[in-house]
Amino acid sequence: MTDAMPDRETFPLQADARSHPSKRASVNRHVYMAAYEVYSHVHGAQPALIEGGCRGGFGTSEMLAFLYARSFPKAEWRSRTKEAFLKMDIK
Repeated sequence: MTDAMPDRETFPLQADARSHPSKRASVNRHVYMAAYEVYSHVHGAQPALIEGGCRGGFGTSEMLAFLYARSFPKAEWRSRTKEAFLKMDIK
């Protein structure tokens, strides 16, 4: 996973165009990769999320759900991700 990763400090996030119309959102590489680790476990590897060209990175709700799930044992990541999305209300 890390061999194909470009050497960069930040990764893009999908920003809410209403609150940030002209600003691109980004997150620290380590935070992004922590979320990607959960994403890969739940949905399978998606190299384009790391290499670029895949829908502008994670959305805010995805980032929150994956990081929440990561605080639990790996065996629970799938159910904890679902739990986070079910109880999420981001506007």
